[in-house]
Amino acid sequence: MVKQTIQIYARVKPLARRQQAGIYSVGEDEKSASSLEIIVPRDLADGFVNNKRESYKFKFQKIFDQEAKQDAVFESIAKPVAECALAGYNGTIFAYGQTGSGKTFTITGGAERYSDRGIIPRTLSYIFQQLKKDSSKVYTTHVSYLEIYNECGYDLLDPRHEASRLEDLPKVTIMEDPDQNIHLKNLSLQQATNEEEALNLLFLGDTNRMIAETPMNQASTRSHCIFTIHISSKEPGSATIRHSKLHLVDLAGSERVAKTGVGGQLLTEAKYINLSLHYLEQVIIALAEKHRSHIPYRNSMMTSVLRDSLGGNCMTTMIATLSLDKRNIDESISTCRFAQRVALIKNEAVLNEEIDPRLMIIQLKKVIQELKDELAMVTGEQRTEELTQEELLQLDEIIKTFLEDPDPESMLDVGADMRKIKHCFNYIKQLINRTNIPDRSLLSPDITGGEDTNTAEKKEELKKLRDLLHQRDNEINILVSMLKKEKKKAQDALFQLNAGSSGLAVSESSLSISLEEGQRPSACVNVKDTQEFSSSVHRSAFLPRRTGSGGEMSLGRQEAFEIFKRDYVDSVTIEDNKQLLKQRFAEAKSLGEKVNEVRNKISNYKTMFNRLKGLKIEIEHLQLLMEKAKVKLQKDFEVWWSEEASNLQVSAFLVHKWLFVTQSTKKLNQSVYSSESLNILAYFRTPRSSSSSIPLTGDSQTDADILAFIKARQNLLQKKGKPC
Repeated sequence: MVKQTIQIYARVKPLARRQQAGIYSVGEDEKSASSLEIIVPRDLADGFVNNKRESYKFKFQKIFDQEAKQDAVFESIAKPVAECALAGYNGTIFAYGQTGSGKTFTITGGAERYSDRGIIPRTLSYIFQQLKKDSSKVYTTHVSYLEIYNECGYDLLDPRHEASRLEDLPKVTIMEDPDQNIHLKNLSLQQATNEEEALNLLFLGDTNRMIAETPMNQASTRSHCIFTIHISSKEPGSATIRHSKLHLVDLAGSERVAKTGVGGQLLTEAKYINLSLHYLEQVIIALAEKHRSHIPYRNSMMTSVLRDSLGGNCMTTMIATLSLDKRNIDESISTCRFAQRVALIKNEAVLNEEIDPRLMIIQLKKVIQELKDELAMVTGEQRTEELTQEELLQLDEIIKTFLEDPDPESMLDVGADMRKIKHCFNYIKQLINRTNIPDRSLLSPDITGGEDTNTAEKKEELKKLRDLLHQRDNEINILVSMLKKEKKKAQDALFQLNAGSSGLAVSESSLSISLEEGQRPSACVNVKDTQEFSSSVHRSAFLPRRTGSGGEMSLGRQEAFEIFKRDYVDSVTIEDNKQLLKQRFAEAKSLGEKVNEVRNKISNYKTMFNRLKGLKIEIEHLQLLMEKAKVKLQKDFEVWWSEEASNLQVSAFLVHKWLFVTQSTKKLNQSVYSSESLNILAYFRTPRSSSSSIPLTGDSQTDADILAFIKARQNLLQKKGKPC
């Protein structure tokens, strides 16, 4: 269990060009904390006697000034919470502040540049990178995206993907079990096996969010959004599973209606937003009080969903977004005060572990079967049905394992089923009858066991001695034969040197003596002497020496091997191979140097390949941003088109009337082109003071159109200041 207060951070939004900066300063304390001081200068309109507070000082874990980048915010705020989520603890990160202070930019990110990615996409990327590195566990990840708009929940990740309006999305309702755990009905959990799938789900939800233009923000989110990452991990062979969830919350911004002056639907949305944030503040105040028995979580849907995040089993972090221009100083101070109250809340995060339900079901079934067997044995109830073929094969395997186990304390456990017990006895009886084991060996293993063990050890030792004796005899015979050959070669060489000298008789005598000496060892090699020599060898220090192809050779075998190698037929081939081996070693050395060079190039290739993978992710992210901007452009065009259409409907009648008059004039010119029509044209060229002298055609419809046209012309000339 980890007990800690909610961690609070502050981020100051960069000012626009026309905004006037407020007076504030950021300082570092000794206890690795940061302090923010906001200066409110006195207003001369309040008079000389003015007791308003001028300086406000607040403490935060860390303050990100206007120049802070998105990666620095992620490293300090989101990365520790993501690591805790991977370890099995629940986590929450939520941004709070007035509208237009940068909450959505901090949580979700901007759509212009890849470096403007917010906490959610960076957290997804970090989590999946860690999952790839850790191969000791099996992970599964799911995501959900909830939007709370006007106190109604909507699933932004609707699997049908057919919603064109927010009202078409499935509504999410809150349900509570007897243990006061919150469950969200109709909120889908979408599995994400890699970063690309998770980002696609994120952008799908962002395109369905409610966004509107307000006087404070051109793209203001008009709803609370909760993006949740569910992580499950299990070690292979383990019965425990770890579950954790990470809430990434983008709260809608509070606003003062008197300052923004919104109306209509925007006013309704502002009411619901301010009301839900008011209920959130009530929960914060209630949690900060020590002796408070009731916490009003149920007042709003948002506080119900974030119940664990506020004073429960969760590691929570808050980001206070501030817009420190002169116009928004009061709202920024209010946000800082809220953050100070949040910092007083203590959470108790617990490692979320549970036993695998499938293994639990198997264990419970086994316990139920054992209880049934014991109950049948106690009550004497006999089962009439026969054992299945699968049960019989399983019993045979258990019996074989029991008989082959050398442990004398092993037990044959088949349960309390009498059918299985009888089958075991029958199986052992048949096995005894097939092997024909004497009764004495079965009934008195303690009496005969010791004798059998001693006899086996003696037989094994006798066999080893015989093998050693046979090996020594072979060595002696080989050495004697080789000695004869060497002596013969020496005598032949001596005979050739002394063939022409007078000492031939001496050489013959010495040769005969040498031959006699050479015959002595062979003469003494009989069966009796060999046995005595072998027994002496057995008693000497040669006994522990191992001989053979895999061990060390004796001294005699080594001498014989050297002589044999010198006169070996393939010795020339061996020398050639030795020279060829040296050449191959030299080639291998040069190739090894080349391989090292190639290896260095491969390391560079790996670096470039990893860079390519990073560029691929960045390209996919930018493509999704472009798709999001395209969808937004289409929606804005539809809104603009509907507004323009409504404006054009007002002047549609005038346009129609003008077209009608124009057509009537053309018709008049075509049908009545006479002196009378020339008089009409002359009249239009010459200004008149009244309409009584207007020449008419006699047709009532045409005359009415002419009079209407003359009246409209007079009105236009009067507006321009010209005489009619």
